[in-house]
Amino acid sequence: MFLPLDEVALYFFPHQAQVIDICPVDVQKVFNAMSSAKETKIKVKNILNMVFEQAIEDGLIQRNPLHSRSIRITGQASKPIVPYTVEQMRYLVQHIADVRKPMDRNYLALHALHPLRPEEILGLQWQDIDFADRTIRIERAVTHPNRNAPLLKGTKTDASRRVIDLVPQIIPYLTRSTEGHFVLGGEQPLSYTQTRKMCQRIQQDINFAEAITPRRFRTTVLTDLYDMTKDIKQAQAAAGHTTAAMTLKHYVKGRSEHRNTAAPIASAYGLEN
Repeated sequence: MFLPLDEVALYFFPHQAQVIDICPVDVQKVFNAMSSAKETKIKVKNILNMVFEQAIEDGLIQRNPLHSRSIRITGQASKPIVPYTVEQMRYLVQHIADVRKPMDRNYLALHALHPLRPEEILGLQWQDIDFADRTIRIERAVTHPNRNAPLLKGTKTDASRRVIDLVPQIIPYLTRSTEGHFVLGGEQPLSYTQTRKMCQRIQQDINFAEAITPRRFRTTVLTDLYDMTKDIKQAQAAAGHTTAAMTLKHYVKGRSEHRNTAAPIASAYGLEN
């Protein structure tokens, strides 16, 4: 564990001073107090499980309170991210030049055409973009745990550290700056509020009908990358996922409800209409 067990326990259970004092009722109260989706509660459960298992190894407790049959984790399912339509993406791309501020233009050109997590594009520095080789190197992220002040950190996973291809057609729209500076923000990365206001400015500049929502770009680009290539491994690598299953489950949405699966098979086996 990165923190002493009692410090972790105090974070989740402020009314209990030590791990040994935590019982199943306390655990259930934590989950009941959370208004998050069930998936988020499961992540918290995994963290707590590591704490309790470590406590057992250290001889502080004899039984993991999470194993109690009385524990119930309920909540709404996470809402799936809906990709922008192809028509919307074409509109966005066609109006990049209409974005007034250079930094805002950098953002739209980069995020609308590359499968970056919102925190990854905020973490981009100018030396990460190789204009000669036409690549983008992702090796850091910027998050906003307090909904404002930016926090610089490493990538989400080892697989997230990757190099992806830079779409060469957007290069003329990019206003370059000093190495070591953030593409979005300069010497310091953008705060949560600055990021939100940037997206609002872009929407107004190009008269876009919907909100500019950073997390939708990644889903949209991965959906269309797979739709065009039918190569899940390529989409997985571009996404920076450890497994292809993650890419398929959460990011590849598909553009039509029904595809003709018979036609391509017939064509491959030499059958003509």
